[in-house]
Amino acid sequence: MSAPGLIGAIVTFGGVGHLRPAPGTWGSLAAVALAVLAYELGWVLLVPLGAVLATILGFWAIPRAIAGSQDQDPSEIVIDEVAGQWLALCFTLLPLWWHGVEGLLFGAWPGWVMPFVLFRLFDIWKPWLVGRADRRGDAAGVMIDDLWAGLFAGIVSVIMAGLYHGVLQPWLQG
Repeated sequence: MSAPGLIGAIVTFGGVGHLRPAPGTWGSLAAVALAVLAYELGWVLLVPLGAVLATILGFWAIPRAIAGSQDQDPSEIVIDEVAGQWLALCFTLLPLWWHGVEGLLFGAWPGWVMPFVLFRLFDIWKPWLVGRADRRGDAAGVMIDDLWAGLFAGIVSVIMAGLYHGVLQPWLQG
């Protein structure tokens, strides 16, 4: 894939998709870093906005980037990981922000680590709807599988936080 100009910049998330090895992981890490920065600066609402924007841009740019290419899911395309990762992070960052939790980077670090780990797990493992979307073999599937992975990672992150804070932590203190 050698998408020119703006399209190339979008699908590689400003060139992050050219990092090796594991460009998808680099894309996810870049998304996490920007989300944590936004949280720390008090701009956490940019995370869901970014997820929506990355999704729209991804659905627009990916078909243009892969047009005429044999490879329908080149590894340098990471806008899908960015969109899915930001979606996953919304499930934990927004409640933390709503409750006035400060110091996300070191204080509430599971709020960004678990969505990252779970998103990468679901994106690589491709269970159920994630795998079904990936097997579509088209531009939409490139985006959809990562959005499913982000949704599942976000939900599991919330369940894990609930179990920790509602069950395990009181039991340990008990």
